[in-house]
Amino acid sequence: MPDPSPTRPKRRGRLLRIGAALLVLSGVVAYLAVQYITGGPGARGCAVVSGTSAGTSYEFTPEQAVNAATIAAVGTGRGMPERAVAIALATAIQESGLRNIEHGDRDSLGLFQQRPSMGWGTEQQIMDPAYAAGMFYAHLAKVPDYTKMPLTVAAQRVQRSGYPEAYAKHEPDATLLAATLTGRAAATLTCDGRPEHTAEATGPAAVRAALVRDFGRDALQETGAEVGGTEVPSPSPSPSVTSSAQGRTVTVPVPEGGKKDATGRSERERGWQLAHWAVANSSALHIERVSYAGREWTAGSGGTWRTAGSESAAGAERSVGSVRIVAGQ
Repeated sequence: MPDPSPTRPKRRGRLLRIGAALLVLSGVVAYLAVQYITGGPGARGCAVVSGTSAGTSYEFTPEQAVNAATIAAVGTGRGMPERAVAIALATAIQESGLRNIEHGDRDSLGLFQQRPSMGWGTEQQIMDPAYAAGMFYAHLAKVPDYTKMPLTVAAQRVQRSGYPEAYAKHEPDATLLAATLTGRAAATLTCDGRPEHTAEATGPAAVRAALVRDFGRDALQETGAEVGGTEVPSPSPSPSVTSSAQGRTVTVPVPEGGKKDATGRSERERGWQLAHWAVANSSALHIERVSYAGREWTAGSGGTWRTAGSESAAGAERSVGSVRIVAGQ
């Protein structure tokens, strides 16, 4: 009897190798996609770089940047000091990685892993980052002398975590973020600004709505604003928001001068907070350009702030006393 033909086994082996290679390739593609979305190597990114000689930095995704900017905006809107914002940011980094997650221990949800069963609000409320941040600050404000406590102790007084020391390791990053997102450190937040295709709304109207969401209705010089179900004190200064009649620019006036708010923040710091907020929201709201105090950030240009050149000198001049946000379509 003749030997069986080796053709079929060879073909079967070749097909198995091809199949294995395709599986590996698909796995690599899936891995890169997950890294791109969740903030791993190759992901769209934002970074805060220290304005001091230390040169420390913190890198995060656009989603995390939006949530961090919201936490800071709600805090300053309530008249909370920078230290309170740092405590809130360290807590959110520990509890959720600055992501608005829909799961957690038992019924814990959201940025701060707050529990509906423990009176923090409904599931829908807790999943609103502005509401969740407002509730955190409302509880923190009731802690006597929280600004003088170690950060992890103050956070624990609010959270009642089973790991009370867990917040301490995030203090350096939270302190760096708080300095930028409250505006004390100028031009230190950068993002690549690559638009998210999942954005629900874009354009000037979406930018204005997001400003109200995070800073309260006082961003439009209206009264009775609420963030987290609690009335928000009027910021100082109380900016108005207008959009150009012809285009896509939202202008938030920030008066120049030496006036400071109740926490000691200057008007210029308020302006840098608004400018950094706009950069943090650039991917989500398709923001193309942000100008303030003669500096300009442009999406897709490496994400860095630069001194406005001659081609945009007029815009830079107008941005000295206002934050100008150019929204995409």
